[in-house]
Amino acid sequence: MTYIVGLTGGIGSGKSTIADLFAELGVPIIDADIVARQVVAKGSPLLSDIVQHFGEKVLLENGELNRAYLRERIFQNEAEKSWLNNLLHPAIREEMLRQLYSQTSDYVIWVVPLLIENNLTTLCQRILVVDIEPQTQILRASRRDQNKVAMIENIMKSQVDRQTRLSFANDIIDNNGDLAETLPLLKQKVLELHHLYTELARK
Repeated sequence: MTYIVGLTGGIGSGKSTIADLFAELGVPIIDADIVARQVVAKGSPLLSDIVQHFGEKVLLENGELNRAYLRERIFQNEAEKSWLNNLLHPAIREEMLRQLYSQTSDYVIWVVPLLIENNLTTLCQRILVVDIEPQTQILRASRRDQNKVAMIENIMKSQVDRQTRLSFANDIIDNNGDLAETLPLLKQKVLELHHLYTELARK
C-alpha cells in the first residue's frame, strides 16, 4: 500500500503552496478540498440534497454550489453546520480513501485542513504541518478570499490550536515569511522531505 503523508495546517497557512511544490516533483496529491468539490459537483445527488435543504440561493447562476453563501449560513448556525457535515463527510471520506488506495507511487501527499480534528491521523504514516503565526493566518486568509476577519476567526476557532497541531507533527514547514522571498527555502525543504518520504516508503 502507498505510504501516506498527511499534510495539514490552519486556514491561510499555505498548504496548497507546499502541496504544489511536492506535485512539481511528481508526487500525487489528494486534496480534501478538491474532493469536497467533486462530491457536490453540478448535477450530483449531494448537491440536490443541499438545494432541497437550503433553497435555490445556495446555487450560482451556472448551477454550481455558491460556497460563499453556504459558508455564511453554516458559520452562523451550529445545527446547519452539523446537518451539512453529516451529509458530506461520509461521501468525502469514501472518495478520499478510494483515491488514496488506488495510488501506485512510493508515497502520496494527502492535504486535509481538518486532519487532526476529524481523527484522520491514524490513516497516515507521517504528519507534515505547515506552521504560521495566527496573525499571519488572518492577514493571508482575508487577503486571499476577501473574507471578513470575523469569519476567519470563526474558522480558526473550529480548528485545533497551533500547539495541538504541532504536537501531532513528524515534520514542520515554517511558512511565516513572504512567499516571494522564502520560495527557494521552501523548495529546498520540500526536496529534503521528498527524499526522506521516498526512503521511508521503500523500507
